[in-house]
Amino acid sequence: MIQPLFKGVFTALVTPFRDGKVDEAAFRALVERQIEGGVQGLVPMGTTGESATLTPDEHKRVVELCIEVAAGRVRVIAGAGSSSTDKAIELARHAKTVGADGALVVTPYYNRPSQEGMARHFEAVCDAVDLPIVLYNVPSRTGVDLSNETVLRAAKHPNCAGLKDATSDLARLSLMRNEVPEGFSLLSGDDPTFLGYLAHGGHGVISVTSNVAPQAMAALYQAAVDGDYPSALAWQDRLIRLHKALFADSSPAPTKYALSRLGLCLEDCRMPIAECALPARPQVDAAMRAAGVI
Repeated sequence: MIQPLFKGVFTALVTPFRDGKVDEAAFRALVERQIEGGVQGLVPMGTTGESATLTPDEHKRVVELCIEVAAGRVRVIAGAGSSSTDKAIELARHAKTVGADGALVVTPYYNRPSQEGMARHFEAVCDAVDLPIVLYNVPSRTGVDLSNETVLRAAKHPNCAGLKDATSDLARLSLMRNEVPEGFSLLSGDDPTFLGYLAHGGHGVISVTSNVAPQAMAALYQAAVDGDYPSALAWQDRLIRLHKALFADSSPAPTKYALSRLGLCLEDCRMPIAECALPARPQVDAAMRAAGVI
């Protein structure tokens, strides 16, 4: 049996800022904390990394920093999403050049392409770069939903390595799992349903929650793959309030607020994302306590 290239907990890293610029020292420390916490991989410059508002140079620098600090200890899937196919190819090529293990390519946002357009988009990226490409379906943000049929079409390409599914629709995973090529990575993009995703045959998660609680997320995953579902369920119960609280305001503002409570970075976001709203902060605090983070 061919094992999936990407499995386990991959943290969708935040990008810390200080004085309006990327806080490289804080970012390095965050990466080290994730690795020490036992996660299997890192995803810089995804949605949680505020990739939409970083300049191209900032984007590339964050990817380079992550790969430099990780130093081969965990896998790095570099965010390479864009509403422009040419720009996605440029970012994926950069990821390949600097040593990423893969690239995460989201469905093009705002311009709302058809299924045919999305299939051609992913085919073009896979053709252009000899690097494992992970498709990313998050219709709540992009306005388009990547159908199972289009995933299966893209998955035939030798450079298409997996899917991040942020739909929270577990039934579509069961329908897809028996049709994708052997070794195709199926990764959840929705922390609250991660345990269910594993039970339906998924291989891991690209997680927001693990920014704040890497050890707990790694423990949940390990319990599940070991078949210890009582322990996995106990971790799920411990984390569920945190999963939800980190989206009590526009992401990643609550996550950055939580990290600021831990003294790991400032809560600054890049406009138009504002700092975590005051009414959401007690919810985040309570969830952190429930998860045993504070």
